[in-house]
Amino acid sequence: MSLPDGVDWLYPYEDATVRDAMRRFFQKFFSDEMPRIALWGINPGRFGAGVTGLPFTDPIRMEEECGLENDFTKRQELSSVFVYEVVNAMGGPAAFYSKFYISSICPLGFVKDGKNYNYYDSKDLTEAVMPLILLNIEKHLEMGISDQVVFSMGQGTNFKFLKKLNDKHQFFKEVKPLPHPRWVMQYRLKRKLEFVDQYVTELSKYL
Repeated sequence: MSLPDGVDWLYPYEDATVRDAMRRFFQKFFSDEMPRIALWGINPGRFGAGVTGLPFTDPIRMEEECGLENDFTKRQELSSVFVYEVVNAMGGPAAFYSKFYISSICPLGFVKDGKNYNYYDSKDLTEAVMPLILLNIEKHLEMGISDQVVFSMGQGTNFKFLKKLNDKHQFFKEVKPLPHPRWVMQYRLKRKLEFVDQYVTELSKYL
């Protein structure tokens, strides 16, 4: 799959340390066949899943919240900070991940000019990775995520894209938007607890 000029893959999975981190995380929290409700972000970023391979889980949260020691550089990622406030407000990682599964609409990330780049930032990129996005959704449904509802972590373009895709393919009965963690932490920090409560309220409807 070729990407538009100037756009490169963010692909940490060739690193054995990353694969080991993912193996330990999924064995600890997902080693059963119970269905989970999915929350989908945009695509992996450089300082969260781009380091650990784990969506919205930076090296600090991986160790301090999930109890999984690691040798990654302990750099904080803002979205991960918010997500684990939600996780802890819902009983902690074991309780949260027994009901919910966090991933991204596009499973691989992108970099342009040394910065994070989103699958929807150019029409050419969106078209190039559309087969990957569709395959990602189909594989997750085969894996056992619930088709009752899916949450978009992002109320703008990410939600509109997922809603349009779902209207066409009918993957899920309902698509619901939630504010993106990065948006909260960067632009609405003083209202952070309000948005944590919003997540808890909406997700708790499906417990």
